[in-house]
Amino acid sequence: MRAEQRLVQSPQMIQAMQVLQLPLMELKDQIEQELQENVFLERKDEADRPDPGAAAADAQPAETPYEDRLQREFATEIEQLESRNDSSWRNRSGSGAGGEEEDKKLEALANTPGRATSLADHLMTQVRTQEKDEALIRVIEHVVFSLDEDGRLADSPEQVAQQLLAPIPLAEEAVQVVRDLEPVGVGARDLRDCLLMQLDHLTYVPALTRRLVEEHLDDLAMNKLPKIAKESGATIDAIKEAWEFLKLHCNPHPGAEFGAGPASGVVPDVVVEEVDGRFEVKSQRGTLPDLAISGVYRSLLQEAKNDPKVYEYLRRKIDAAKWFIEALHQRQNTIERVATEVVRRQEGFLRHGVQHLKPMKMQDIADAVRVHISTVSRATSGKYIQTPQGVFDMKRFFSSGTMSDAGDMVSQQAIKDTLKGIVETEDKDHPLSDDDLVSELGKRGVHVARRTITKYRKALGIASSTRRRHF
Repeated sequence: MRAEQRLVQSPQMIQAMQVLQLPLMELKDQIEQELQENVFLERKDEADRPDPGAAAADAQPAETPYEDRLQREFATEIEQLESRNDSSWRNRSGSGAGGEEEDKKLEALANTPGRATSLADHLMTQVRTQEKDEALIRVIEHVVFSLDEDGRLADSPEQVAQQLLAPIPLAEEAVQVVRDLEPVGVGARDLRDCLLMQLDHLTYVPALTRRLVEEHLDDLAMNKLPKIAKESGATIDAIKEAWEFLKLHCNPHPGAEFGAGPASGVVPDVVVEEVDGRFEVKSQRGTLPDLAISGVYRSLLQEAKNDPKVYEYLRRKIDAAKWFIEALHQRQNTIERVATEVVRRQEGFLRHGVQHLKPMKMQDIADAVRVHISTVSRATSGKYIQTPQGVFDMKRFFSSGTMSDAGDMVSQQAIKDTLKGIVETEDKDHPLSDDDLVSELGKRGVHVARRTITKYRKALGIASSTRRRHF
């Protein structure tokens, strides 16, 4: 046995860290979950609302058991629920305030987009209207759910038959059924097979286009048009025309359009506004409700003092509600402090754009705000800030830098933005190599290694000079 001191995180600390890390939309879901699980927690507008039974409760003797009071409250809730299910309520006119509110809810419900249909659901709907053989449908279903997100099938019919212990002819028939479904190209073995399947469904296909797919697809992807011209005997203009036909009539990813849900908007946690020449930071709550401790249930704590078990249960629930509310306030305060320090250091970016973004590390902000670096990481992870330059992920502001000839530190983001601008204005007939890009940045006073340029170019999704060349 020995005596020792150890740092242990309390449940309150763990909860505060989890709340801090949640983005605004996920935090809203967490609040709704807490409201359902803890009866002592309620929205502030509900807490401020006068209790219709308060006068009656005051008139009751002080010795009324709290069980009876709970029963009365429960009965009131049931009456309210029954009144909403009443047919007369359903048929009421929307002329009143309540009717207008319900009309708005119904309108919002009617305009809510439905769940996106997955590729597998789309294909199986076609299968069930065309096929009746249950054994065949079972194998088809396995094939359909084996397709990747582009709609391609990696397994051969022999592998499918081995996985299901089914006859090979049955697996071959199932694969062929899938290849005949819409969209055309589903069930292909690879990109070449996918494109050829789609060309087979067209009434007219230039001979050169089919030859490009069959013999020169890899060279086409690498933009090696002179090599294709030499081997095929066609002119570069003819090759470009055949390529345009292929891009116009074929889809290399026929399954990608399914299952893509509606894009969700970004809700900024912090808004930066310029007031009288100074930037002010305001934290955003969005649609988050203000929370409070329920006064009704808190009064039960006094009534339950004679029952230790009930009293202890009520006290734990009230404490949990308090901790959650404090965690929300602490989250807002921490994000605002971190954002304020970031804005103070990045005033040049806010006024003039990304070229004036300064190198900044999370440790710098942690030291200035006097918190641990992990707290800064949680406070910026998944959070967005709305600035005069646009809406950005808060982690975008953290990057290392390079010393320029002028003696100023230039951030990685500024170098990437400069690199992107150089590529956009280059001569497309003679695109700049990575060595040329190093020289161009050097002319602007920024010196970086060639491998760094290659890394930045790939991060920006910029192809190599060979693939960027126009013929």
